[in-house]
Amino acid sequence: MEIELFEIRNHIISHPPFRHLPKEAVDELVAHVQVAYFKSNAMILEKGQAAEYLHFIRKGAVEIFRSSGELLTRMGEGECFGQFALMRKKKVRYPAKAIEDTLIYLIPDDRFQILYDRFDKFADFMEEDNSIRLQHALEQGPQRWNGNEIQTTSPSGHQGNPLLFSKLSTLLHSKIITASPAVTIQEAARIMTRNRVSSLVLLAETGSGPPIAGLITDRDLRKRVIARGMALSAPVSDIMSRNIVTHQAGDFAFEAMLTMMRHNLHHLPILDNDTPLGVVTVSDLIQYASHGSIFIVGDIFRKKTVDELADLAPDIRRLFVQLVNEGANAHTIGAALSRIGVSLSQRLLQLGEKELGPPPVPYCLLALGAMARDELTLLTDQDNAFVLDDAFHPESQDAYFKALARFLSDGLHRCGLHYCKGNIMATNKQWRQPLSVWKSQFSDWIDNHDPRALLNASIFFDLDGIFGETRFADELKHLIRTKAGDSPRFLTCLARNALLRRPPLGFFRQFVLEPDGAHKNTFNLKRRGTAPICDLARVHALACGSTKLNTENRLEDIKKTDLLAEGVGDDLLDALEFISMVRIRNQARQAERKEAPHNNVHPSTLSAFERRHLKDAFQIVARAQDFLKFRYNTGRGSSNSR
Repeated sequence: MEIELFEIRNHIISHPPFRHLPKEAVDELVAHVQVAYFKSNAMILEKGQAAEYLHFIRKGAVEIFRSSGELLTRMGEGECFGQFALMRKKKVRYPAKAIEDTLIYLIPDDRFQILYDRFDKFADFMEEDNSIRLQHALEQGPQRWNGNEIQTTSPSGHQGNPLLFSKLSTLLHSKIITASPAVTIQEAARIMTRNRVSSLVLLAETGSGPPIAGLITDRDLRKRVIARGMALSAPVSDIMSRNIVTHQAGDFAFEAMLTMMRHNLHHLPILDNDTPLGVVTVSDLIQYASHGSIFIVGDIFRKKTVDELADLAPDIRRLFVQLVNEGANAHTIGAALSRIGVSLSQRLLQLGEKELGPPPVPYCLLALGAMARDELTLLTDQDNAFVLDDAFHPESQDAYFKALARFLSDGLHRCGLHYCKGNIMATNKQWRQPLSVWKSQFSDWIDNHDPRALLNASIFFDLDGIFGETRFADELKHLIRTKAGDSPRFLTCLARNALLRRPPLGFFRQFVLEPDGAHKNTFNLKRRGTAPICDLARVHALACGSTKLNTENRLEDIKKTDLLAEGVGDDLLDALEFISMVRIRNQARQAERKEAPHNNVHPSTLSAFERRHLKDAFQIVARAQDFLKFRYNTGRGSSNSR
């Protein structure tokens, strides 16, 4: 093969769908590829001309237009166009123009038809637009999201029993505690107490034989030492269990469960070959099999102090990782984390009232933003407010609610829901007001629709009452729903604000990265990914009078109206799920590495699968934002005035 053909072959085989073709098919193809060069602004395809080639962009950038002349999309290196005319065997319908000096590989129609007829993956790729590709990516599920190969995970998604597909290594969360069999019983008990463990692994002191000589548990100390009156100075080897049954870290959790049932064991040491890694207990398996969230919520309401609640933070973190690894979708994960956040808030207020005494007037805690929408992730700050009864007297009663808000806010921070950087918390006097003041505030935001005020206040339009007199929250939600939908100017301002956060996709479908700062050369998956979808869904939801708060549920309601073109709602749902899961999986990987979670990601840390479909998702969001401008007339300067 000539050097030029090698260059063509090595380039196209690195891009889909050619990477899925057999090597022989690509070698045969490149002998027929022609090369064409187009200067900037030159037309590559004219509407109505004969369709002769599939166009593969080797270098440069191209704009594709609809028949009406409206811009359809922009394409860059590694992307193909012209296939739809070839498939229909008709003339060109979508004109194409080079927008910079562009090099194109031309694949003749007869070669294209051979590939299209012989290889299903090639045909499927050519028949899909980016929204369909994204939908298929979601259907493939998380098995693909760590790379291009299938990973071991739930064969039936998150609805299966996790013990059936989870490795024992995923259940080990703490360092193994070991000692020599020669230590005294008293020293063994001290080691267990100091490390807050219910068992102690006693290592063999010779290099031959099993690595574990014995095991003692809390129960052994009660039954074999205290009940028998043994001397605490005796060696622990006198009371330890011997011939210890073990499992390997790569074994499945259900195998360990069967072993423990067969041998009536409560503690099972786990090895990596001959190296002890940890101990799995019966309660570990039960909690893991129960998805953990139910247990955590139950635990929250049994805790009697803030310290005890704060001790749950590692469990919440582990639950998040567990749900991700089991293949749960973004909606499930967000709902589970939000229910935990709500339960923590409720329990903290119960403890706060116990410490400070009963409230002087009825009140309601508002959850705002992500918690109200059931969309919490591992990296979440607290957004909340108090709505007080109108009988509230600030001079004599605000000190109580200020102290209660501080108790709540500090407690949530210790449990992992960090202080709000924007100070949207009940500790801020501005967000600790009687119901009538809140009603006036919302009416003012809607009637006066100052864009700058709305920029900070849009979070308040996602609210839910989660403790106390929740009817106060219901009255506010009713007010918002009835007034906002009847105020086109307010919706215009809200829509204008929703356009301030654009997806990180450049002119040529390249990622737009942070130019400097702590997250240089990354992009933010929340601020520029999920948040723009939440913002535009909020505008449409208020316009159509939807009572839903969750973004997915709002989009389902919006789909039933004529606010979006047919299919756009489904595309946005797919984009939301894909971007959310990349963000969530990124946070889970950070948690597994014991790193502080954040929302920024460097493109090089994503698989090719993730990069490709993120671009598809961002393009869907960008198009939906462009439509938002048109739908709510955001370009008209008069919309701010009354």
